[in-house]
Amino acid sequence: MANESSTIVQRLWNYCNVLRDDGVSYGDYVEQLTYLLFLKMADEQERELKKKSSIPKELNWQSLLSKDGDELERHYRRILESLGKEKGLLGVIFRKSQNKIQDPAKLKRLVELINAETWVGLDIDVKGEIYEGLLEKNAEDTKSGAGQYFTPRALIKAMVAVMKPKPKMSICDPACGTGGFFLSAHDYLSHNYKLDKEEKEFLKFKTFKGKDIVDAVVRLCAMNLYLHGTGGEESPIESSDSLAAEPSEHFDMVLTNPPFGKKSAVTIVNGEGKAEKEALVYERPDFWATTSNKQLNFLQHVKSLLKINGRAAIVVPDNVLFEGGAGETVRRKLLAECDVHTLLRLPTGISYAQGVKANVLFFDRKPASEKSWTEKLWIYDLRTNKHFTLKTSTLKLDDLQDFITCYNPDNRHERKESKRFKCFTYDELVQRDKASLDIFWLKDESLEDAANLPDPDVIANEIAENLGAALEQFRGITEERDRQFANGIVFPRRT
Repeated sequence: MANESSTIVQRLWNYCNVLRDDGVSYGDYVEQLTYLLFLKMADEQERELKKKSSIPKELNWQSLLSKDGDELERHYRRILESLGKEKGLLGVIFRKSQNKIQDPAKLKRLVELINAETWVGLDIDVKGEIYEGLLEKNAEDTKSGAGQYFTPRALIKAMVAVMKPKPKMSICDPACGTGGFFLSAHDYLSHNYKLDKEEKEFLKFKTFKGKDIVDAVVRLCAMNLYLHGTGGEESPIESSDSLAAEPSEHFDMVLTNPPFGKKSAVTIVNGEGKAEKEALVYERPDFWATTSNKQLNFLQHVKSLLKINGRAAIVVPDNVLFEGGAGETVRRKLLAECDVHTLLRLPTGISYAQGVKANVLFFDRKPASEKSWTEKLWIYDLRTNKHFTLKTSTLKLDDLQDFITCYNPDNRHERKESKRFKCFTYDELVQRDKASLDIFWLKDESLEDAANLPDPDVIANEIAENLGAALEQFRGITEERDRQFANGIVFPRRT
């Protein structure tokens, strides 16, 4: 299965190299593949499986095959424009779609390449692996910035393994990217439970709900789920700003890795006609603190998305653990109103989105209570003395196996401390400066043993990430100060 999918991925990817000479980027290529693959599969399902297609006959795959040259290019543009106006999954896949392959001969070659495969005959896992392989290759292209939407699959699998989703649970990702959490949860449910007919229907149509603010990413996610046999005519994914309003729907579980590195902002035009970025602050009654810090807003939003006793696993950058002001307010409220039970400190060098040190925070939403819900926070340090890179030393599921064991997902109330796994009480946490959760205890061996330094590329990568994280923190301080100044808060001058 793996060989079959990797061969097709390589064949499709090799053609991308030809198109790059014409200025077609990796991301544009995967996007065009998405459009064409969808049309081809809809055609196969109609002809081979006798399934009624929602695509009009004059816009279907067969209509493309009969055309060539400029006529093909014009017709392809017409297909994209027309299907982008449709409702449901069709509209999500083709929303704001454009033809990025201007050479009709190369477009014809790509159509022939896809037509040579019988996609409906491939196993669902193979089709899924092919598309996931293309998405990962796209994420590896650091210039495109696509890596920020692609969470390392080993980390996702570990998060799902300890969260242990159950049949007929509703699962949300408010920053779904290309859908990695959904697919891993789908795989976990399919392989760990003998699902009855009703549970299979629920898994296919009702389990997952996601949003992302970027149309192109929503398209890739919807297609990814479609190829994995999830969802129907209506897409479980929508393109919108998750933070814009208080959620109207609540979920049993939230699994998410929100975007890092930038404050929420909106473009405005000033009096001189110049475009400027202005910090976007979300005023929501369900939020504990009002801030332009996107990560703090997502953390608050995830709490709001959960049903009472619902469970969350969210990737957060280090600044969420120690930042003052709104950060301290959010942490103290979270510790009091939710059961914040586990924190995984992630190593550097594992993410395509460079410059941010990250963690995974696990917590359960609880009903109102006079007593604080958090009793103990268990922290697993996978960062100190751990060195990974995106190419030569990638993070694998085996690297997270000790964390999974220590988490003890079958009964997390029976845990044991170890060298990397320590427990801190609620009182210890709230007595720390700003209720900081940025806690570490292991000695960095590389600082003590110069002869045992990691490879130069690992050191360079860690320096780059440290600098990137520091710059982001300084930028955040400056933006918050500017916002407060604009709101009439005057800072005392130093004398």
